[in-house]
Amino acid sequence: MKQALLLIDLQNDFCPGGSLAVPDGDKVIAVANQAMALCRREDIPVLASLDWHPSNHGSFAVNAGGRVGETGLLDGLPQVWWPVHCVQDTLGAQLHPDLDAEGILQRIYKGRQANIDSYSAFYDNGHRARTDLHDYLQSLGVHSLSIMGLATDYCVNYTVLDALSMGYAVDVIVDGCRGVDLHPGDSAEALAEMHRRGAGLITLPEFAAGF
Repeated sequence: MKQALLLIDLQNDFCPGGSLAVPDGDKVIAVANQAMALCRREDIPVLASLDWHPSNHGSFAVNAGGRVGETGLLDGLPQVWWPVHCVQDTLGAQLHPDLDAEGILQRIYKGRQANIDSYSAFYDNGHRARTDLHDYLQSLGVHSLSIMGLATDYCVNYTVLDALSMGYAVDVIVDGCRGVDLHPGDSAEALAEMHRRGAGLITLPEFAAGF
């Protein structure tokens, strides 16, 4: 079963110093680089998703008239209000400078529509439109994914659950993930839910041992 490595949103705004910094978010970059080095050796494709918002995105608290961290409705869907982050073509939207970006075969851009958020690398939050990810994976013959990145309780979680529902075998590289934890325990519960739904929870050494 052909596999791929999928890196979720390893962007400046989600790392320390960014506008929506995930605690210790930069700690996953070294894990990603090691995983990519293993993939290069084994000729396994590496893909990366990126939040890629217009400046008027409706999830931004400043545009919604809400407060950061509170929840409201965006085009009929529950929505957390976030700080302005990962605006298209800004420094904050770029991949972390320490990431070995040359090892990435394909970038998948999400969250480009102002009226709906897109935590998952496969779909927007309403499953109204699909990104290019599934079609690209199918063109490569990929049916198994190892997933890691930011943030555990949002974009990693939504991506993993969508991947499972679409029939992919999924492992989550847990030491390559960090969470927002707006509510204490959110990340741990997200990992537990991914596992309940069929994802494997592995470490980088376990990922390496699989080759």
